[in-house]
Amino acid sequence: MRICFAVLAVFHLCGRAQNLTAVPDNLKPPGDERLAQKARANGDQIYVCDGSGWVFSRPDAKLLSESGEQIGSHFAGPTWEWSDGSRVIGRPMANFTPDPDSIPWLLLTATDHQGDGIMSRVSSVQRLSTQGGKAPPVGCDASHKGKEARSHYTAVYIFYRRP
Repeated sequence: MRICFAVLAVFHLCGRAQNLTAVPDNLKPPGDERLAQKARANGDQIYVCDGSGWVFSRPDAKLLSESGEQIGSHFAGPTWEWSDGSRVIGRPMANFTPDPDSIPWLLLTATDHQGDGIMSRVSSVQRLSTQGGKAPPVGCDASHKGKEARSHYTAVYIFYRRP
């Protein structure tokens, strides 16, 4: 029986290995903010070739509930739109790169809101547990100027609000 529990514990920890990195202090929202919503993101980071290198253009991702149902989207701005039509636009404040092969974790502050739903009261957004999304290492030169490249990524977005 003890062996079964030990095996289950190892599988549980191995499945959660990507989430074992602690959130650094610079990515924590202000102390007066409270959890509003959480969503998993599955989509692409889009880059454009400027003739000498890839430049980030915009995200294009679905926001998903824990059960995998689409509950919103994430796109240029950066903007997050909830299924109720409300939106929040953010500005990056801090970043941290626990995985050099993935886009950084971020803390963003809300700069604008649209609509009256869930996103209307969001004050901060965290992007955590990123996988992938980095610009291609090659393929951008003068002959490819203006070409777009999509790099698949996943992440967890946590939305905070003030009471």
